[in-house]
Amino acid sequence: MILPITLCAAAAAGLINIWLAIRCGQVRAAEKISVGDGGNHKLIARMRAHANFVENTPFVLVLVAALELSRGGSTPLAAVAGIFMLGRVAHGLGMDGGAFAMGRMVGTMITLLTQLGLAIWAIMTALGH
Repeated sequence: MILPITLCAAAAAGLINIWLAIRCGQVRAAEKISVGDGGNHKLIARMRAHANFVENTPFVLVLVAALELSRGGSTPLAAVAGIFMLGRVAHGLGMDGGAFAMGRMVGTMITLLTQLGLAIWAIMTALGH
């Protein structure tokens, strides 16, 4: 069975993961930090943005896949997956501070609300509602 929403979400997650890793590498190269964070606050923020993405994204992808398997694809499910990915980009940019500082809070809220909403949706589906 092909899961187009899950496949698209996983592909987007892969691309965002690469983007976040490159952003860490840019600071490492500029500051000549090979291992660890060197106490560099910009690198620490970018590493946390990347780690936070890796910590949260698997749960969303599993929930999206489970819902798509159990209910079939739907526009609302695709929209939730897309909004989550946009939230993760906002969070990554927001961790740099500056003009995008609000992105951190927006991305965090989108992430938490997405996980909560998908979890409730999954429970309701499992209970036959």
